Amino acid sequence: MNRPITALVLSTALMTAGTAQAALPSEATLYKNPQCGCCDAYARHLETLGVSVTIVDDVEVGSIKMEAGLPYGLGSCHTTLMGDYAIEGHVPLEAVEALFEQQPDIDGIGLAGMPIGTPGMPGPQQAPWDVYQFTDQESQPFMTL
Repeated sequence: MNRPITALVLSTALMTAGTAQAALPSEATLYKNPQCGCCDAYARHLETLGVSVTIVDDVEVGSIKMEAGLPYGLGSCHTTLMGDYAIEGHVPLEAVEALFEQQPDIDGIGLAGMPIGTPGMPGPQQAPWDVYQFTDQESQPFMTL
């Protein structure tokens, strides 16, 4: 009697896990400074989710940030364009997945600075990460991890 229920629970869990991953675009473009190695590490983290990442390091990154609608003062070392969104900095992958699951009507999400422990930044997390959402250079909280 328990086997059919267990099988149903397991199959539902597997389908839900596959849905979250399937919601992510298959490609992204990461714009960065040529000397920044942590940006390359962030790209590798996205690739673990099945996203093919093109790295561009021969463009003025500030212009990419402005075109994306990034609020002044909330930047980081790289900007990733993925699907219809901009992802600013070392945004934890949980927030990236939530963005594509929810698909809010925003320009993107970001995490200011280069916090220790985020994807691409070595070390343990030292404080909560406040991920913000932005539209037209205005920010609001998205999630805290």
